[in-house]
Amino acid sequence: MRNARAPALLAAGAFAGTGPGTATSGSGSVSVITYTVPGGSSGVSLEPESAPAGGRSSIADSARPIHEFTFARAAYTGAGSRRGYRAWSTDFPKADRQFLIGVRRLTNIDASPNEMPVRLDDPGLRSFPFLYAVEVGWMSLTKPEVAGLQAYLRAGGFLVVDDFWGTAEWNSFERQIRRVLPDRAIVEIPPEHAVFRSLYEVDHIVQVPNIGQGIAGGRTWERDGYQPRILGIFDEADRLMVAIVWNSDLGDAWEWADHPLYPLSFSTFAFEMGINFIVYGMSH
Repeated sequence: MRNARAPALLAAGAFAGTGPGTATSGSGSVSVITYTVPGGSSGVSLEPESAPAGGRSSIADSARPIHEFTFARAAYTGAGSRRGYRAWSTDFPKADRQFLIGVRRLTNIDASPNEMPVRLDDPGLRSFPFLYAVEVGWMSLTKPEVAGLQAYLRAGGFLVVDDFWGTAEWNSFERQIRRVLPDRAIVEIPPEHAVFRSLYEVDHIVQVPNIGQGIAGGRTWERDGYQPRILGIFDEADRLMVAIVWNSDLGDAWEWADHPLYPLSFSTFAFEMGINFIVYGMSH
C-alpha cells in the first residue's frame, strides 16, 4: 500500500525558513564550491569561486560528512546560451533544501539538511553515493569531468538526472552520457523494479510541470516532451547506475511545494519518487 505520509507533510506548511544563502555541509562551510546568490534569488546567478592556489581542493578533505546521507548536486560544465547561466543550478538551492526537509521528516535516514554542489572532476565525489543533476540537455562535459563521472559510477555511485525536455535536449544528453558510459545501453526501467518500490509504491509516472504551468493548469509538457519517462542505465551486475527522469521536473515540485497554489499531486509524486531514488541508491 502507498505510504501516505508525504501528502501530510506537504500540506503542513513544513517549509518555513528555507531560502538562499551560502552552502554548508554538516561540518561547516564548504570551501570546494562556495557561492552566493546575488539579489537574494535562488538558482539564477550562482558564481562558484575559483579553486585555491596550489591545486583543486577535495570535498573529501574540506567537508567530511557527519550525516549518513548528503544530497549532492552535480556542478557540471554547460554549453551554449546556458554556459553563463550555469544550468546545473536550476532550482538551487531552495529545491534541495526543501526536499531534504521531506527526506528528514518522512524517513529515518540521517540526512544532512544542507545542499552540497560538487564538481564532477573533484576527487571527493566518491564520498557521496547519490548524485543529482538537472537540465542535462545543456551539459558539455570536459574530459576530466567525463573521467570523474565514469569512475564514480563504476565505483558504485548512483546518478539521477532530471528536468530536461524533448528530442533536442535528449539527443544532447545522450551524446554526453555516451562519452561517460559508451558500453552501456539506455533502457526503460521495468515497473516492477525496486526503484519504484523502495519506500513508496509508485505505479504511475506523473509529468511534473514547471511552477507556471502547474499553477495555471492545462498542459504539463514543454517543447515536444509530451510523454514523461523514467529510463535507466544498468551495470554488468544489473545495478541501476543512472536514473533518467525525462519530460518531467521533480526539482520544480520540491522547490515550490510550499506555494499555496501548487498542486499537491505534483509535489507528492516528486517527493515520493525522489525519496525512492535515495533509498535505492543507499541500499544498492
